[in-house]
Amino acid sequence: MKGRNSATPIARLAERERWKAGEIVFWLAVASAWFVFPQNLVLATQVLIAGLFALSLDLILGYAGIVTLGHAAFFGLGAYTAGLLAKYGWGEPFSGLLCAAVVAAAVGWLTSLLVLRGSDLARLMITLGIASLLYEIANRATSITGGVDGMQGVEMGKLFGVFGFDMYGRVGFVYTFVVVVALFVVARSWINSPYGLSLRTIRESATRARAIGVPLDRRLVTAYAVSAAIAGVAGALLTQTTQFVGLDVLSFQRSANLLIMLIVGGTATLYGGFVGAALFILVQDRLASINPVYWLFWLGVLLILTTLFLRRGVVGGLLAWRQRRRGIEPDEGTA
Repeated sequence: MKGRNSATPIARLAERERWKAGEIVFWLAVASAWFVFPQNLVLATQVLIAGLFALSLDLILGYAGIVTLGHAAFFGLGAYTAGLLAKYGWGEPFSGLLCAAVVAAAVGWLTSLLVLRGSDLARLMITLGIASLLYEIANRATSITGGVDGMQGVEMGKLFGVFGFDMYGRVGFVYTFVVVVALFVVARSWINSPYGLSLRTIRESATRARAIGVPLDRRLVTAYAVSAAIAGVAGALLTQTTQFVGLDVLSFQRSANLLIMLIVGGTATLYGGFVGAALFILVQDRLASINPVYWLFWLGVLLILTTLFLRRGVVGGLLAWRQRRRGIEPDEGTA
């Protein structure tokens, strides 16, 4: 059978690294929100941030096979880091993002020594426990975090000393879009490199990966730290664009919602997190306006139907359909 499966490994790698027309259209469509939905740029910014957060989970769950129920821990660390810097006089946005990434990556690297030791069930419990501990610390440290009332006095500086964050979300959208695209390009290159292929090998068979000489522990620890850093940047973006930090950034509900976004959009696709985030936030907003009490019921129905009929999510299902039309055996990869 001719097609991608008959190509050499080098040719397949080059094909993965090449940007497709659909990918360019996707990002142009996202950028067009500035012109098409000028009154909803705040919501569009939230979708981008949620998509970046979902991308960080996809790197470890979709590609490395590391399950977690506490990824909000790194999102919250990034949010509080950026908030504390701004509150105490350092409101420069880009350096705030860098600090948030470093703090989240450091905690991710340290906690990976615990998370990566056990089975999937142990990982679920450990990650949930770590997130719960951080949540309770933030809840009790009211003098620092503000507790349930949230952190007050977060004042961001102007971008390049010129562009201030406005209430309409214009500056926030452009700033978030640029950061998200930059990180996506880095993540895409990383996943489509031999390093990313080794992560897929570990996910599919750790025994086989070890047999061919892949350093499992080093690969997984690095992936976990990188994922934590990206989640920290997402949290910092939320703080900077809203100029507020609430205790919910560390909540289990945020981790659960993140998992739903990724499952709906599709794991191991890179774009699934963004599509899932858009669908989740828009459906949530619509259902809540129809019935603010029982909207979770219909969200549950959506998740069940997606899991039953689109096991690889929306993006994964579309990729599989396209590959079958081309006479190629469906495999997991980027769009």
